[in-house]
Amino acid sequence: MTEARYKIIFDGEPMPGVALETVKDNLARLFKSDASRIESLFGGRSVALKRDLLETEADKYLAALLKAGAKVRKEQDSSSDLGLTITDQHPGPAVPMSARDDYQTMDCPKCGHTQPKSAECQACGVIIEKYLARQAQLADEAVKASTTIGTIGEPASPYAPPQAQVGESLPEFGELKVFSLQGRIGRLRYLAWSTVMMLAFLPIGILIFSSSVLSETVAAIVTVLVSLAVIAVSVCMGVQRVHDMGWSGWLWLLNFVPVIGWVFSLLMLFMPGTAGANRYGPPPPPNSRAVKVLACLFLVPIIGIIAAIAIPAYQDYVMRAQLESPASFEAPAEMPAIQDQSAQ
Repeated sequence: MTEARYKIIFDGEPMPGVALETVKDNLARLFKSDASRIESLFGGRSVALKRDLLETEADKYLAALLKAGAKVRKEQDSSSDLGLTITDQHPGPAVPMSARDDYQTMDCPKCGHTQPKSAECQACGVIIEKYLARQAQLADEAVKASTTIGTIGEPASPYAPPQAQVGESLPEFGELKVFSLQGRIGRLRYLAWSTVMMLAFLPIGILIFSSSVLSETVAAIVTVLVSLAVIAVSVCMGVQRVHDMGWSGWLWLLNFVPVIGWVFSLLMLFMPGTAGANRYGPPPPPNSRAVKVLACLFLVPIIGIIAAIAIPAYQDYVMRAQLESPASFEAPAEMPAIQDQSAQ
């Protein structure tokens, strides 16, 4: 007993909630066809997209086309001849029309229109013999150029899901750019770059002080240029540090808000960045030994300032505590003599 065969029918309608242009684009990619051929499928008539399929094959085609947004259905194929699809990847057998003289009707291999035997389709106007020859040629080229394999020995199906990675592949670590508003830097690198910036502008400050002796105008111009450079570099570093935490770089402006700016600056110093890639790119490279040393150099003056404030405050607190504690009063030296006289 011959196993039942099925065909995939398309009525030219998209699935509910799917835009018509989206369906056309998806079908054009699936069938590897041009827009004019896909446009002919939306003429308001039923078209057999694929014929003579086993049930499992028909289910695969049905799932792929439904996913593309096309409102298709599966029907049992009662015709004894092999149906032809419009796809360039599955052209069907190029059977000469002379070998089918025993049939009174024929199906157009392009649009599926059933008509009396003819060299030209009455619906779409395609020349049958030329179309079949072209489809056979395209099928051979597709098999040779195919790089996606389903099972060993089988050519790839255009309806198979893509095997290549979807989306842009990100490197393991991001590229470091000091003068850029893109990318990410971690906590230690943020401190290290700040240390380098301070050390780099230290001799420039000495130069400004020296030039003020010669000309106040030159000193003012140099001061403005240096200040702009410091601000630009600070903005770039700060934005990249905020990116590392997964936040928008515009939040760096919170540093200028009273009270909130102090809290936000502490977050920039101590809050760790996001693990792995985020929407601002891959994570920064691991910290080198030089980065760790420079970060420690940045923290040394901060720790010194904190110690200079904390130690005197602690000493003052101890002194006040000693003064406010109850004193142990001793009896004056005259007290015993007074007591002795009274006793006498």
